[in-house]
Amino acid sequence: MYEERRSARVPAVVWSRTAGVRQQRVLPDGCTDLIWDGAELFVAGPDTRAHQPDAPPGTRYTALRFPPGTGPAVFGVPAHELRDRRLPLAALRPDAEVRRLTERVAGAADPAEVLERAAAEALRGAGPADPRRTAVVAGLRAGLPVAEVAERAGLGVRGLHRLSLAAFGYGPKTLARILRMNRALDLARSGRPLAETAALAGYCDQAHLTREVRALAGLPPALLLAPPPSG
Repeated sequence: MYEERRSARVPAVVWSRTAGVRQQRVLPDGCTDLIWDGAELFVAGPDTRAHQPDAPPGTRYTALRFPPGTGPAVFGVPAHELRDRRLPLAALRPDAEVRRLTERVAGAADPAEVLERAAAEALRGAGPADPRRTAVVAGLRAGLPVAEVAERAGLGVRGLHRLSLAAFGYGPKTLARILRMNRALDLARSGRPLAETAALAGYCDQAHLTREVRALAGLPPALLLAPPPSG
């Protein structure tokens, strides 16, 4: 069972899930997660490919999902150091800090509330967010060319690439592909035919959409969107 809600304290989605026998693959979305699995806090970095969780059935996860560009301020490391990785929080933050947070989360009636408070404190300590990150994500999500996104953010193309690696974990073209794929999947989940989805999301045609989804998610859209088998 999966549940999520918007956090009232930090720019993040609070989610929880209990692992079943069949575990749904995690798709690239540009986000970074802080996850509690009932025993340990760990970080899931921004992915460039689908990740297939491998946890014993019944494992209960509580987590915060930070939007593209927010994770580095929470964890104190550039996003490219987390790309395609799952790391213990203790590998990124001081041992004493992680030990105290782990104790609080383990003893809490609502672990998510403890994680939200910790993330809010980390973001306050990191100072104001760089407004260029928001401009870059908005431009790429709108399908603008990289050069235009750089110009709107007040950057050169090389400066945009450096900012993107640090903030998002990969260059702007990769982030654009990931954002477009997720927009397309959202459109398809709403019931739109794949040919119409491809056109609305900015693909050349349905075949282009299929190739991109397969490359990033590991399955073609028809299989990825199919309901899970019963039983």
